[in-house]
Amino acid sequence: MSQQELVVSADGHLLEPIDLFKTRLPKHLRDRAVWEDDFEIEPLVEGGARIFRRLHTPGFEGWTISRYRQTGGRMPEGEPELIIEDLASDGVDVGVLHPNLSLFGLYSDDHELSIAHARVYNDYVMERFTPYFSRLVPTAPIPLSDVGDAVVEIERVAAGGFRAILLPATPPKPYYSRDFDPVWAAAQANGLQVFIHTQTGGVKVNDPEAITLKVVMENAEQVNQPMTEKAAAKRMVTQSIYQAIVPQQVICQLIGGGVAERYPDLHFALIEFNAYWLASLVGSMDKCWITGIGQDPDWWLGVWDDARPPEEQSGMAQLFRLNEKWPFPLMPSEYVKRQFHVSFQDDPVAVACRHITGLSSIVWGNDYPHAEGTFRGSRQLLSELFVGVPADERAAMVGGTLAGILGLKTPVAA
Repeated sequence: MSQQELVVSADGHLLEPIDLFKTRLPKHLRDRAVWEDDFEIEPLVEGGARIFRRLHTPGFEGWTISRYRQTGGRMPEGEPELIIEDLASDGVDVGVLHPNLSLFGLYSDDHELSIAHARVYNDYVMERFTPYFSRLVPTAPIPLSDVGDAVVEIERVAAGGFRAILLPATPPKPYYSRDFDPVWAAAQANGLQVFIHTQTGGVKVNDPEAITLKVVMENAEQVNQPMTEKAAAKRMVTQSIYQAIVPQQVICQLIGGGVAERYPDLHFALIEFNAYWLASLVGSMDKCWITGIGQDPDWWLGVWDDARPPEEQSGMAQLFRLNEKWPFPLMPSEYVKRQFHVSFQDDPVAVACRHITGLSSIVWGNDYPHAEGTFRGSRQLLSELFVGVPADERAAMVGGTLAGILGLKTPVAA
């Protein structure tokens, strides 16, 4: 018998029933629940979408998408059998599933509202999906607006069979804060890994438009206007530079804050950020703490104060001495290789740079069932993306690494 390649998508979404929170939240919160409604129109373009779905939640009121046509038009809310069928058709053995539109209501500045949504969602997953946990791996959303409640919910979902928790990309405090140590300790003690999904967190319930919604509205305006030189430049700056800032900041905070060092059994998976930027990040993080060949460690720079004696020139410093103050035993790139995993979809640069970032540091996902992902095209994509890549390296990126950190079994061929 031989080991088969296990394909695990790091990035999928569990479509919640549209009235889940309206019916299950504590009654005094239901008027502020995340909910959705469908409406049908005449197509805006010939042969175009007819059915649209509108989201209602603080900061994202009016967010509207067309039905996922690559699923055949159906919306597989709450149907694990359909999800497994869809993933299998895409060549995926196991799907890691994150919340869908409820992502926009789980991490707000209203803790009572956020934790109530998280508890309802996690309860629902345990009720409906537990029998399928070998094929579907839901992450449990954990708001960080109250650390004590977060720890309680981590322990509860661990007892319920979850393998991973989902934290916001924009936390209420920087991830280097020691205030979060109980969260890391609880996750590690319960064998749960940490996933962080793009475009989560930072929602203010009294702000009618969250940043993500504003970006979408700007994009819609650009699509509906003639392309200009300014618009072309702005799109590249937004997509290529701004989009990569958040995941890089998260990694720097977790490593610079000593979280990776203090909790060596924790793995951090950053989802749907792509990974083309990771090679430059690991190189530049290490460079912060290295004085290069030819660079003078006795190089002084600053502002000289003539009113003070030479020995009291606090405005002057040997700037390269800062390179000697790295406080941890491993270099930043070594922590990335040991504990960090960034998901990508169609990203040939990430694959080409795998030996710089570390092979285990990039993991593939199809973003099921979203239209911006590779679902329905993943078989073709993977065959093209990994041309010339050794089989064992491909196997690690498409599923082996995630299988290892999540405790999934690789199928055996007879």
